[in-house]
Amino acid sequence: MSDAGWEQYYVKKAFEKNWIAPLGENVDLFEAEVTKIVGQKHAVAVSSGTAAIHLALKALNVQAGDVVLCSTLTFSASANPICYEGATPVFIDSECETWNMDPQALETALKTQPNVKAVIVVHLYGIPAKMNEIMALCRQYHVPVIEDAAESLGSTYHGQQTGTIGDIGIYSFNGNKIITTSGGGMLVTANNQIAQRAKYLATQAREKTLHYEHREIGYNYRLSNVCAGIGRGQLKVLSERIAQKRAIFHQYRRLLSDIPQIQWMPEPKGSFCNFWLSCLTVEGIDPNQLIATLAADNIESRPIWKPMHQQPVFNQQQVYGGRYSDYLFANGLCLPSDTKMKMQDIEWVALRLRQAIRQQKQQFSQVKRSAHGAS
Repeated sequence: MSDAGWEQYYVKKAFEKNWIAPLGENVDLFEAEVTKIVGQKHAVAVSSGTAAIHLALKALNVQAGDVVLCSTLTFSASANPICYEGATPVFIDSECETWNMDPQALETALKTQPNVKAVIVVHLYGIPAKMNEIMALCRQYHVPVIEDAAESLGSTYHGQQTGTIGDIGIYSFNGNKIITTSGGGMLVTANNQIAQRAKYLATQAREKTLHYEHREIGYNYRLSNVCAGIGRGQLKVLSERIAQKRAIFHQYRRLLSDIPQIQWMPEPKGSFCNFWLSCLTVEGIDPNQLIATLAADNIESRPIWKPMHQQPVFNQQQVYGGRYSDYLFANGLCLPSDTKMKMQDIEWVALRLRQAIRQQKQQFSQVKRSAHGAS
């Protein structure tokens, strides 16, 4: 069977066996296959990456009044579950070598913040964070680490899979991720107690009794057997998808290497990035204008994530640092990165981006000359 047919095969088996609920063979095997691929002991398949983060916080007993330190440059799903528990998110700036959590800012927060119950570190766009420094600090202060590897499945840090370095890791299988279950996520951990606690809470906290017994509040977070079947099929093409994502990034970089205004997302020494999205920053150019120009040619590009400390819902929360993530948001651009893109598609995007940058530079020069003439 070709790799493209496995999703349908596993989904069909789920229907044939009438296992379409959030349990069944596909769920069990999807968890087992993920643990084998990433090299972790336990995995719990859930309905979303957000659910996985929420369960991680619950498993660490995060409660109202606690503080959770979180990367500020991320999607809001990294921080929202902190608020589900009534805890306080405190945001940590990025640094330039990885675009991820700045260990120096983290250290300042750990020294000064009371009641820090957990740290959520994000591997942005598939770039591994500085986990050696982050883990050393968190061990020093006895704070557990949750890795948000929603965007970095397949990325490695000094040979170790992202999501398996901290106490708990989470992956997302949303429709826009490198592989998908339509909607879904996974919690992974080396700690059996954490895994069992997460699975228990994800199954409405149902006790192991003949009747339905519930001693605490649980959640409907388990992944369906049908969606898990899609995930099993998708896992078979994960390495191919990563190779395609990396090829797209390097083609963009090659085609645009002569433009001095462009700085590319980093791949630090010792790290292997899946390049979930191909991202860059531009100096002296308005990225929003570039986005509009590309959109006129039906080319979809987007800004870098807006930092959490700039979001209206979180802008009253404390942030340590903030300047570099602000810079990335103000100057960043995500290019089309779909694995179905052909070489001519990449070349077309690169050509139009080059032309858009040139056009904007010319407009700026004209405005500058007009200003000098008026004076």
